[in-house]
Amino acid sequence: MAANRPSEPTANWWRDAAIYQIYVRSFADGDGDGTGDLAGVRARLPYLVELGVDALWFTPWYLSPLADGGYDVADYRTIDPAFGTLAEAEKLIAEARELGIRTIIDIVPNHVSDQHAWFRAALEAGSGSPERDLFHFRKGRGPDGAIPPNDWVSEFGGTPWTRLDDGEWYLHLFATQQPDLNWAHPAVRQEHEEVLRFWFERGVSGVRIDSAALLAKDPALPDFAEGDPHPFVDRDELHDIYRAWRAIGDEYGGVFVGEVWLPDAERFARYLRPDELHTAFNFNFLACPWDAGLLRTAIDDTLSEHASVGAPATWVLCNHDVTRTVTRYGRAETGFDFGAKTFGTPTDLALGTRRARAAALLSLALPGAAYLYQGEELGLPEVDIPLDRIQDPMHFRKGGADPGRDGCRVPLPWSAQGPYAGFGGDAEPWLPQPADWASYAADLQSDDPESMLTLYREALRLRRAEPGFATTGEPGARELTWLDAAPGVLALSRTDGLLCVVNLAEEAAELPEHTSVLLASGPLDGAGRLPQDTAVWLRA
Repeated sequence: MAANRPSEPTANWWRDAAIYQIYVRSFADGDGDGTGDLAGVRARLPYLVELGVDALWFTPWYLSPLADGGYDVADYRTIDPAFGTLAEAEKLIAEARELGIRTIIDIVPNHVSDQHAWFRAALEAGSGSPERDLFHFRKGRGPDGAIPPNDWVSEFGGTPWTRLDDGEWYLHLFATQQPDLNWAHPAVRQEHEEVLRFWFERGVSGVRIDSAALLAKDPALPDFAEGDPHPFVDRDELHDIYRAWRAIGDEYGGVFVGEVWLPDAERFARYLRPDELHTAFNFNFLACPWDAGLLRTAIDDTLSEHASVGAPATWVLCNHDVTRTVTRYGRAETGFDFGAKTFGTPTDLALGTRRARAAALLSLALPGAAYLYQGEELGLPEVDIPLDRIQDPMHFRKGGADPGRDGCRVPLPWSAQGPYAGFGGDAEPWLPQPADWASYAADLQSDDPESMLTLYREALRLRRAEPGFATTGEPGARELTWLDAAPGVLALSRTDGLLCVVNLAEEAAELPEHTSVLLASGPLDGAGRLPQDTAVWLRA
């Protein structure tokens, strides 16, 4: 299988790559202790080759107390012992590269763990010390300083300030255990630039930047004021940081993808200028409801945003923070909104699965890079985690009203016959698997021509084999053309006569003229028409 893959992809591989997201803790358990690890990933590299992906994006694998699933980093140069060692990470990077698969790592620059050496030193050094200048320490308001320094709200809910015994408060836009770094301090910039070099020198091909628009803060840390620039989102000084990073990346041929949540298209595009980030995640498409008009608008807006700077778009349906696709599309409200998550939402999984299959073909037909979250290729649903097993801090920070993100992080099912669906050994996985988890196992789906896994494998094979799916990324290039179609139907063409049609209408749809059917998400009806919630790739 590896013989058909290039050992050295072209310099622009990232423009239309298929990138698979690995949440190490839940991917595969190599040592049988109930926690996924690097040994498990290495053992599953043949699966990833057969799936047909070009790169692996690893969520943080560094030393961490796991207060927020690894996004609370204690040491960027050390692999967490639960996952393995630095030597194993280097082996994994090299072995994947030999198979034609590149590696993208996650960097979390906004904050570190409260167990990071810098923060421990800051606590010990006390008020007014140089060590505290690396973070945002402030006196409180009110006569006794008992009121937080400002009125900001944490990304996880509640105040983003925690008071210490010495009376000072420290800022954490996320969990209490994730103190924010002070990016106005030159040592913070220097440390992260050295971390980038550390990992590029170990063979990684790219870096995903967590919460990329949040690093810089207004130095006054003021209250919110209507009409003023946001005190911590999308500050102009961010761009100098990323220009410096880009220069380092260019030395190594490395690429950057930013997690940039911004509603302003013009502001968003600034991060993708030629001397800044290569790509950024496309959350408008991810959060879009299953509606033909809204999806078309999201696609058009995305392509327009990127065209002005010649950057390729990215397309993703789900990730480690978001309700799994088959569950979301099986609900009355098919969009995604963190604020709308709640327990006990009714779901039609059969409907959601049909739509998820169609959405897979739509997203993989679009120009740009495609991201695939682990388990989506198995059609895994969101899992209702028992209350006493929930670990996600988002659940607790929001007073238990939000079910949190653990439901999309349940360890993968590999074997229908093995204990715990073949995730690892005899130890119970760190999150509980539902009783029917083995029915989604990769080994069952591998031999089933109608399975979700088979659909993804064939779609990714065609996506690589057909030149018409390639993305140039050149400014002004015509990467996609919409075709006339009935209401509720999306029909688009790429180059070389490739067509994608998705029917979101209530009635079966007539197909445009074509010479052959390349792939369909479900069977066509007896007259060769496209049923509701079905997608097809055609050759004109």
